[in-house]
Amino acid sequence: MDSHKDTLAVAVIDATGRVVDQLQVANQESGFARLLELVNGHGVVRVGIEGSGNYGWPAALWLLEHDVTVVEVAPLLTARERSSRPGQGKTDPVDAVAIARITARDDDLPPVRAMTGPAADLRVLSDYRDQLVAERTATANRVHVDLLWLHPGYQHQLRHLTTLSDLAAAEALLTGDSSVRATITRGRLARMKDLTREIGELRVQIDSLVAASGSSLTRIYGVGPLLAATIIGRVGDVRRYPSRHHFATANGTAPIPASSGRTVRHRLNRGGDRQLNRVLYVMAITQIRGDTEGRSYYQRKRAEGKTSREALRCLKRRLSDLIYRTLRADRAADDRPRAAAA
Repeated sequence: MDSHKDTLAVAVIDATGRVVDQLQVANQESGFARLLELVNGHGVVRVGIEGSGNYGWPAALWLLEHDVTVVEVAPLLTARERSSRPGQGKTDPVDAVAIARITARDDDLPPVRAMTGPAADLRVLSDYRDQLVAERTATANRVHVDLLWLHPGYQHQLRHLTTLSDLAAAEALLTGDSSVRATITRGRLARMKDLTREIGELRVQIDSLVAASGSSLTRIYGVGPLLAATIIGRVGDVRRYPSRHHFATANGTAPIPASSGRTVRHRLNRGGDRQLNRVLYVMAITQIRGDTEGRSYYQRKRAEGKTSREALRCLKRRLSDLIYRTLRADRAADDRPRAAAA
């Protein structure tokens, strides 16, 4: 199933990969009911969805509630499958067939699980905070340009616009200036104040939820509440990933083989969840800067002849394994009281 805001393109294939049914349904409850009829009518054993975390989530949840096995198919896999059959172009039905063939062929696709509780809340809060931070950064860049027009050389006394006191100082520079640019800049500064306050409030809320979750991620050097919130929110149920290798593939830290003949090499994996990949990058940089085991590992890789980027990628993969073990341990600790109660 290829998911979009208004529609869901669906393809059903048999064991040989031959298309036996194809249709497009509305991305709403009437369409979900038609999906369930299709699944039951053809005896579908597994449904693959691209975009289960976005436009495909309502349909995925509907199917899960009706005991249908649903897995996530990454867009990169769909693109590769589509490109392996040149001449057919790119349409929603073509993508749906590609997704179906990947679902039938690959046994290690991560299952979609209904996400509720702290994980779901943290994902919403983290995504919203990232959106506000991006908006604040873009506005700050515009204000810097405006201030340079209005007060050339201002940057020597006001280098940053990161705190409320910085914003107040910027407003003071505009005192008595009634030009259109100054008026617009004051509006942007006011918006930045609102964003700064809201980002701060979100930080407090996220910190509280991470602490309440009992996660031990924050015990890892370089992982604060914000990074822990992103990890918990993006991963959801760690049991989706059967092994650390599956998890590394999902977050883009597993290198892709690119060997030929006697040449054995790997290339950078640009797939996977880029938010999780960014978290691992921040962790790696933080550990390299401190007196940590991660820094020692990075230096060993450099001594082996790897470039700084290659050594950094090795460290990110090592940290991916650490995150996976920590999440599994936390999950096991949560399951024990339930088992004892049962």
